[in-house]
Amino acid sequence: MSDAMILHHYESSPYAEKIRLMFGCTDSHWCSLLSPAWPPRPKVDPLSGGYRRIPIAQKGADIFCDSALIAAEIAAATDTPELNPYSSSGAGRDLMLQAESEGFFAAITSIPAPKLLGTMLRNFGPLGTYRFVKDRSGLLSGGTSKPKAAADARQVMESLFSNTDRLLADQPWINGDAPGAADFAVYHPLWLHLSCKGKLPDSAKHLLRWYDSVGELGHGRREEITRDEAFDRARRAEPRPLPGSEEAEGLAAGRKIEVSPSDYGVVPVTGTLAAITAERVILARETEDFGTLHVHFPRIGYSVKAKP
Repeated sequence: MSDAMILHHYESSPYAEKIRLMFGCTDSHWCSLLSPAWPPRPKVDPLSGGYRRIPIAQKGADIFCDSALIAAEIAAATDTPELNPYSSSGAGRDLMLQAESEGFFAAITSIPAPKLLGTMLRNFGPLGTYRFVKDRSGLLSGGTSKPKAAADARQVMESLFSNTDRLLADQPWINGDAPGAADFAVYHPLWLHLSCKGKLPDSAKHLLRWYDSVGELGHGRREEITRDEAFDRARRAEPRPLPGSEEAEGLAAGRKIEVSPSDYGVVPVTGTLAAITAERVILARETEDFGTLHVHFPRIGYSVKAKP
């Protein structure tokens, strides 16, 4: 399995659950390397250059940041184009955008504080809960995401429930007869909501049936590996060939840049612009331990700035 994708993740991460279920949907072999729910993450930070968020995927010397881009990689590797979120359209895309923007934070802020605290204590223990809360309290600093108050968050969740249930009234999956990117994008904030002791409405029969169907896809064929194995794969590999690059935002290949998310977790990664396309930004990092690494980011939702 030396060519299998490595997923750097933690078990209770909703975005990682989205990707794990895509592995199940495609019956993929993949390698699991667990990291903490909060930085620092010494098993992956040296590869990503300190990218704040998780999950992160790795194939050799190529590092993929953001679950949307990881999903696109899985779609390409398994010849399953319906899993590529960048090709989603229509009502399914609208629902996906609702779930991954206001729905994600509403899944948490709609939960009463005592239930939320209980969930964190069960997952992380007292010290871990303190570290988690301290880390997440600064997560939104400098970003564009502004979570809604509890009452408004509950309305967001009710809207997401009803919109999903209505769309599923005449079809088994959000985009029709087969699971696609929108199913996993909508599922993961609902999974988070239930993980925090929220609940789905009993009246939403189509939603409940679909939710169970997504979970039954499983996680594919998972193999645990060590940090040394992941690092060795990066060290022995060369980055894959670059796609054709365009000049965008006044930046051309070879320019020193920093890339960071725009919405939350705004921590920049610095390197040299290797390529920029309509879908992604590829940043080259020259490292002492691994040689050249290519770190891939989506164009959408990310800021790219020139460095002196």
